[in-house]
Amino acid sequence: MLSSDDSSSRAVIALRASRLRLRRISRGLRRLDPTVRGMIWTILAGFIFSVLNAVMRGLALEMHPLQAQFLRYLFGAAVMLPLILRAGLVAYHPTRWTGQFWRGALHTLGLCLWFIALPRIPLADMTAIGFTGPIFIMIGAIWFLKEPARWDRWVAGVMGLTGVMVVVGPQLSGDSGIYHLVMLASAPVFAASFLLTKVLTRYDRPEVIVVWQSITVTLFSMPAALWVWAPLSVTQWIWFVVCGALGSAGHYCLTRSFGVSDISSTQSVKFLDLVWATILGWLLFSEWPSTATWLGAAVILASTVWIARRESRSARAAL
Repeated sequence: MLSSDDSSSRAVIALRASRLRLRRISRGLRRLDPTVRGMIWTILAGFIFSVLNAVMRGLALEMHPLQAQFLRYLFGAAVMLPLILRAGLVAYHPTRWTGQFWRGALHTLGLCLWFIALPRIPLADMTAIGFTGPIFIMIGAIWFLKEPARWDRWVAGVMGLTGVMVVVGPQLSGDSGIYHLVMLASAPVFAASFLLTKVLTRYDRPEVIVVWQSITVTLFSMPAALWVWAPLSVTQWIWFVVCGALGSAGHYCLTRSFGVSDISSTQSVKFLDLVWATILGWLLFSEWPSTATWLGAAVILASTVWIARRESRSARAAL
């Protein structure tokens, strides 16, 4: 049996190996066009978050969702602590303190809505509803960040949203309809958080933004979690460690995406998350997708492939 020191050493080694792999991926992506790089980072983030969502749904079925939310971000901060201490606290000093705390507050509000609905609706439906976020993000990026309002990005967004409604529409009249609406309410809040992330990438490195998201969300989530606190099993503690690592890796990839390309140009590829969620929902929760889910996924995939080709051609023409 391993001692606590051996376990800690292995955890640090695993974290360093994960960071090294991310750096290698980053070096390979630098050879590509910025828009394509942003899309790849977004797809990678979507896959990681889909795995995280599946694990968190299982945990949220076993405890109060607000306690699960707090522990998810607490361990997100904890798994990065060895890296922070190694680089020194000064290396993670944010340039925009106020922006970091505003982002944490917005993200916490969105998470409260999201976690309340999480155990009540299927994984694929949860992901599909979250896809309304890109519409809010594109609107906000054009209005507030002054990004180009290109027609093809709007068409891809509308196509993707149409696919989402094909998936979600039949569910809104069921018993879980209220929770579908709660999940939908979280989308514009998350959009505001992601737009603020885009602004923060102008001043701080992705690692700094990810660290301070974990810290601020943990602080804002703590009061509600302590109010509903219940003891955890050893297995649940281990799964939260895994969730912390997955969440930090996912937010790192997403922040890198925001830093290398227009935020509106990458949002259509997030619709691929529905594919990952459908597969995981079937494997882990025996949630076999309905015909509407498959039809909606086909529309979503079509919009993703189309906008990816449009962005690639536009990038080559600009060279």
